[in-house]
Amino acid sequence: MKITDLKCTILGQNPVVRVTTDEGISGYGEAESSKPYLKSHVLFYKQYLVGEDPTNVERVMMKIRRMGSFKPWGASVSAIEMALWDVAGKAAGLPVYKLLGGKVRDQVRVYNGGVRFPMAGSNPEDYATDMEKMKASPEGFTIIKGTIGFHSQMVSRVPDFFYGELRGGAPHANRGLLTEHGLKHAIACVEAMKSVLGDTIGLALDCGPGWMIPDAIRLARALEPLNLMWLEDLITGDYMPYVLADNYREVTRATSTPIHTGEQIYLRQNFRDLIEKNAVNVLGPDPADIGGLAELKWVAEYADLHGLLIAPHGVFDGLIGLAALVQVCATMPTNYIAFEYPLGKPAWWYDILEGLPDPIVKNGLIEVWDRPGLGVDFKVEKARQYLSAGEEDFFD
Repeated sequence: MKITDLKCTILGQNPVVRVTTDEGISGYGEAESSKPYLKSHVLFYKQYLVGEDPTNVERVMMKIRRMGSFKPWGASVSAIEMALWDVAGKAAGLPVYKLLGGKVRDQVRVYNGGVRFPMAGSNPEDYATDMEKMKASPEGFTIIKGTIGFHSQMVSRVPDFFYGELRGGAPHANRGLLTEHGLKHAIACVEAMKSVLGDTIGLALDCGPGWMIPDAIRLARALEPLNLMWLEDLITGDYMPYVLADNYREVTRATSTPIHTGEQIYLRQNFRDLIEKNAVNVLGPDPADIGGLAELKWVAEYADLHGLLIAPHGVFDGLIGLAALVQVCATMPTNYIAFEYPLGKPAWWYDILEGLPDPIVKNGLIEVWDRPGLGVDFKVEKARQYLSAGEEDFFD
């Protein structure tokens, strides 16, 4: 089998990759909906793929992997890798989880991710109301993640929240030392969330990046009695092209509250310091940014050897990304907690794909399916109507 073409289109906002072969089998991958600008970057790699055997996934990836980088520039490589596994699974007549080592679990746990509700404000009562809505969501989440601090609107809504100038521009541009008022406000909001969820639903918090080390330690210590799942991206994260493992280690060693990071990191090599220094307790790589499914599996296994937990990111990965997450998370060691549940946006995404269960999530869990490849495919005639002008041949 040989690769004959690499295609990319934007469906809704998600870049979708298609790898075609001389045996009529196609595979699909998907990048985050926040990256519709990636099409030309994906197509750059075509020159290295055509003529290769797509079922030799690692051999093909060795040609292109080193030309990616931290989020967002590893997304193209990651989506291509997903598509290669889809082809390999379809060619073998096996689900991708079989090719990655087989199932460790029949169901994979998820947390709320893309299921969000507008918040009227950033006060404790607003956070309590938000958790009530999350708790009532039909997915039955057993872990819910909220946003506080520099990963929330507290920065702009709460007067005198931190000692710094409020900045716009790139995502999460603000950083600085919190005022005493700001720190107490954040803690009060977390207490309000936990009062709603009780001890039957885990609470995780996306916090930054942007916290200074002293504030990160103060926050984590103050929240120790609440038994949180984790505090995420306090120091670095999201679109930051570096890790700062030593800074994270200082926070982690100062508290019993679990510390989490990793969504922006590309390739296993860039997780090495975090893992070998036990700089955090939980890692959250995104398969759409780390370099793909095998890369995520490798990091999960190496983390397990060092006693670290794994809770993959995925909020904007779309429905093909969801299928990929289900496949790889089924194979992870028992350090796996849950992955961040993405939605299909716009809603017509659910009409143009087949293979997903209905409902997808029950009691916070997704049943692992056994169809070949990633287990989902396009209803081509329905999907064609959403192709942009000039891309009518994407499915041909």
